[in-house]
Amino acid sequence: MSTAFANITWRGRPVRIECQWIAPERTDAPLIVFLHEGLGSVAMWKDFPTRLCEAAGARGLVFSRPGYGRSTPRAGDETWDVDFMHRQAHEVLPALFAALELGDEKPWLFGHSDGASISLLYAARFPERVAGLVVLAPHIFVEDVTLANIEQARLAYLETDLPKKLGRYHDDVDSAFWGWNRVWLHLPFRQWNIEAELDGIRCPILAMQGIDDEYGTLAQIRGIARRVPGTELLELPDCGHSPHRDQPEKAIVATVSFMGDRNPRSGKTRV
Repeated sequence: MSTAFANITWRGRPVRIECQWIAPERTDAPLIVFLHEGLGSVAMWKDFPTRLCEAAGARGLVFSRPGYGRSTPRAGDETWDVDFMHRQAHEVLPALFAALELGDEKPWLFGHSDGASISLLYAARFPERVAGLVVLAPHIFVEDVTLANIEQARLAYLETDLPKKLGRYHDDVDSAFWGWNRVWLHLPFRQWNIEAELDGIRCPILAMQGIDDEYGTLAQIRGIARRVPGTELLELPDCGHSPHRDQPEKAIVATVSFMGDRNPRSGKTRV
């Protein structure tokens, strides 16, 4: 993968976005954009995006959201509010695509956890700009089990070597961790719910989740299927919150099959 940086303006200041391209030479192939989890980054995906793009014959774009990886950290006084995922979907992602000059190309969005929720929100706001969604362990409302484990993560960050472990994936680990952790544990965030917004989605969706997901129940992906007709569900046994790490081969096979059924010809999917 080749690393590059895209420059956007967000929240009134310049922001540098860490990006990696996979197989950019496949100029006629579909584009898969990977959106990471709440503590993720380009590096934390490891080799999964490359493996998936190779299997699908696709190009790939992997990036770190502001505050994560090698992207610009949060400003010292910057706190994220209940709408932080909406702002990523409605502001950051369009700005990134514009900076990368994607034009009218319609990518596939492959999102995990918070990145999956952001993917859903983007597709709901810009239904004509997305070829399809593959969402892993998405959140569409807040559950007690999610908050309980995020609270455990907070304690682990304060009391164990978790900062050192996460530091391998982020230039500013405090920016990444506290940006995510504080907003999820912010009392008003308990009311966060995007179910009604899903009605705006017009593209095909594959939603997969581990049966043993420690950050959410199967009510999340089943809720998507109730709102978006034709959604395909994959409920994975012996799998936790990260299907691409716990069951990578199943995640790849399911994604390639799903994309192939809906994109039988090669070439960029455009408006």
